Amino acid sequence: MALTLLRGMRTPVSLRSNTGLFFNVLRPRLSHFTTRAESAQATEPKAVPKSIQLATKEAAEQKTQGFEAIIGIETHVQLSTVTKAFCSCPYDYGSQPNSTICPTCMGHPGTLPVLNEKVVECAVKLGLALNCEISMTSKFDRKQYFYPDLPKGYQISQFDIPIAKKGYVDLDLPVEFGGGHRKFGITRVHMEEDAGKLLHSESGSYSQVDLNRAGVPLLEIVSEPDMRTGIEAAEYGAELQRIVRYLGVSNGNMQEGSLRCDVNVSVRPVGQSEFGTKVEIKNMNSFSEINRAIDYEISRQIMLHKEGQADQIVQETRLWDESSQKTFTMRKKEGLADYRYFPEPDLPEVVLTTDYIDEISKSMPELPEASVAHFFDSTLEHGADAKLACNWIMSDIAAYLKNEKLSIHETKLTPLELSELIASIKNGTISGKIGKEILFELIAKGGTVKGVIEEKDLVQIADPAAIEAMVDKVIADNPKQLEQYRAGKTKLQGFFAGQVMKTSKGKANPVLLNKSLERS
Repeated sequence: MALTLLRGMRTPVSLRSNTGLFFNVLRPRLSHFTTRAESAQATEPKAVPKSIQLATKEAAEQKTQGFEAIIGIETHVQLSTVTKAFCSCPYDYGSQPNSTICPTCMGHPGTLPVLNEKVVECAVKLGLALNCEISMTSKFDRKQYFYPDLPKGYQISQFDIPIAKKGYVDLDLPVEFGGGHRKFGITRVHMEEDAGKLLHSESGSYSQVDLNRAGVPLLEIVSEPDMRTGIEAAEYGAELQRIVRYLGVSNGNMQEGSLRCDVNVSVRPVGQSEFGTKVEIKNMNSFSEINRAIDYEISRQIMLHKEGQADQIVQETRLWDESSQKTFTMRKKEGLADYRYFPEPDLPEVVLTTDYIDEISKSMPELPEASVAHFFDSTLEHGADAKLACNWIMSDIAAYLKNEKLSIHETKLTPLELSELIASIKNGTISGKIGKEILFELIAKGGTVKGVIEEKDLVQIADPAAIEAMVDKVIADNPKQLEQYRAGKTKLQGFFAGQVMKTSKGKANPVLLNKSLERS
């Protein structure tokens, strides 16, 4: 019977190379099979691909087509702990294969896991940041499944009692994508360990197993199916990345696999309460890829509905291929996987106290969104116009923070000086253009608005006679353009205005300047 069970299974072979120890899995030659892309394309309905190519960006118009998308995301966050989840092995991304392993993370018989307390601390921090209910008592479970890079034959995870549940994320969509506030529910956050990694040979005849990643601590964040577009999902993922980085629980680097998003997408007719058939998408390495993959998948499913081939939408896992901008079938799912969960017998329950949670809560930094809200409120307290303050914070300041990967309190700009800057522009002391220059000076170096204006002689020129003299000089220096302007090429007024601004180093009052040009 044992021979029958083993017949046809992959044969494990250990090889030692000059790059470290690999565990190899021999595979039949690929000549016996079609490639993944070929088999994936074969599963596509024949009448659909051409139509899908014409519809890759229809997600934003889905409701006008009579359909809406339902999107949920499972996000795995790799924690920045010194050691792994259940043993003392370190984990350093990019280290030699199988160089940071021990009998425990290799799944040897007789070894026992010991929980890293930092994993619990990180889980509580993230749960609080995501507005979750923290479970005072939770437990670990064994999730049973076989895969070559899972040496124990099961994963230590949490099943029915996660450490955190029933949370939410608040975020604002970018203005260029329509703006608006969104609130996405968090179903649960639970602790688990990562698997190893398979490195496939170029020939496809064997795979090498690197177990360095086996046992690395993860937090899995499961969202509610509250998202409706690719951009919403991408912004949700980006917000999670900002939060885990700000808390210091993970570097959130998608290229290193420190933050991985698996997306579930279905479509249904508008007004229908039941969900459509769910499709899982993997292999997305950036938030822009998440956006494009979801938009493509929504369009694919809607097109199948329109072509009367809704039965071709099956529960499956699909891979996003960035080069072709399409998703392809990876594996079909016959139904819900039976992981045969049962409580982990080698680990005790995780029991928390109120004092422990309060201590972690007090040690947490203020999250970026709350920081910005407080900065805005403080700016208004100093007398700034609310609309103007909002515009400055949500445009130029937000763009700077995003590019520099900073929080607003990590800059040298103060609410008082932002209010002074707004007032200086409003009363005509400086122009809006110069205001931006001063803003970036204050953000990077600090100081006061008054001090920067005096130091760099930035006071706006508001003397009509002085502006008139500059206009006369610019006109005299550009007779050819003046002739064209008088011949009816009125757009050249912008050219003259630009030349005056150049002469005045941006200090000429724009209103007075335009009036002077119109009179000339």
